[in-house]
Amino acid sequence: MLTQTPRGTKDIFGTQILLWQKAEDTIRKICAAFCAEEIRTPMFEHTELFLRGVGEETDVVQKEMYTFLDKGNRSLTLRPEFTAGVARAYIEHKLHADPSPTRLYYVGPNFRYERPAAGRMRQFHQFGAECFGSYDPAADAEMISLADTVLSELNINGYTININSLGGTACRAKYNEVLKTFLKENLSALCPVCQTRYETNPLRVLDCKDESCKEILVNSPIPLDSLDTECKLHWEKLQSLLDTLDIQYTVNGRIVRGLDYYTRTVFEFIDADTGLTICGGGRYDRLIEECGGAATGAVGFAMGLERIISMMPDALTKRPYVYIGAIGEAGFYKAQSVAQTLRRSGIRAQPDIVGRGVKAQMRFADKTGAIYSFIIGDDEMVNHQVKIKDMRTNSETAVSFNELLNFFS
Repeated sequence: MLTQTPRGTKDIFGTQILLWQKAEDTIRKICAAFCAEEIRTPMFEHTELFLRGVGEETDVVQKEMYTFLDKGNRSLTLRPEFTAGVARAYIEHKLHADPSPTRLYYVGPNFRYERPAAGRMRQFHQFGAECFGSYDPAADAEMISLADTVLSELNINGYTININSLGGTACRAKYNEVLKTFLKENLSALCPVCQTRYETNPLRVLDCKDESCKEILVNSPIPLDSLDTECKLHWEKLQSLLDTLDIQYTVNGRIVRGLDYYTRTVFEFIDADTGLTICGGGRYDRLIEECGGAATGAVGFAMGLERIISMMPDALTKRPYVYIGAIGEAGFYKAQSVAQTLRRSGIRAQPDIVGRGVKAQMRFADKTGAIYSFIIGDDEMVNHQVKIKDMRTNSETAVSFNELLNFFS
């Protein structure tokens, strides 16, 4: 057990870490273009935050949270998602006093106790963004555009953007009654979980993955049928904005998302090949108020990095670098000095630090994928130059020590 990762976790290293770094670098670049700033929240929060923010009737709260008592007998929970913690930070640090809207993004691990599967881990990583301070559907369209731009930049395609509206509080109450009337006729045929949801949160029945429930719901009413005038205008404007941004989308009246805080707009990016959701989000205008702040318009999304990275083109290899071999003590010290100079200029360089023989040094350079290599010995020290070997072609170029930076730039 000492040499095995816990179930649902994994180590990330080698060429895989390069994909992660590319994804994270791309995320930060795109978020900067959208004027979003990074936020890093604690990995654990007071349990009450998730009970109130995520919803006590959700599967996340009921089945999946890692909750524990600390030494002060306080109930804490490893974060199962970011939005509630970001909302807490928005309130605690009075970010509402800054010019609105406030755009924040995050990249980091979350924790849920569930059955591990492809793209689903117990410690998993999310990228997401939140926009606080706007009720306008332009904020909804901007968040959808941000997610779409990141995926496009990572050369991930073959997904559809599905959008829906749940309406506001009054709309949801109206729809819940209509849905319960429909479900009542088929209540005994619903799975046990949905029979409970029928009483506590009927909207969640639409999110059930049980095949028998899916068959029943084929002809069910949808939230769009219960929108009031204001919510209809919001919904129509969102579609007009997405058209303006040239973002292709599909109206899917059965998307509800799995967390209780959503209102009005909800959306999912669904992979065409697998049918899996690769990004999900929506509007949650009541969450800040539920967590103790003032009423604030808010919208955001999250996507699982494990799933995203599995969809990225796997063309990355270890970045090219220079291997510097050495003969003799003077050459050994010079190799360390040259490597330091190259590294300080951002050139990935590796000198011999083991004391291998020359042949062993070159075998090592070849095995580790060095693009260039050269050896520093007595002759090189006297002539103040080295012969740089291109490991791909076996060609050699004589370069003075003073010109090394220019050669590798």
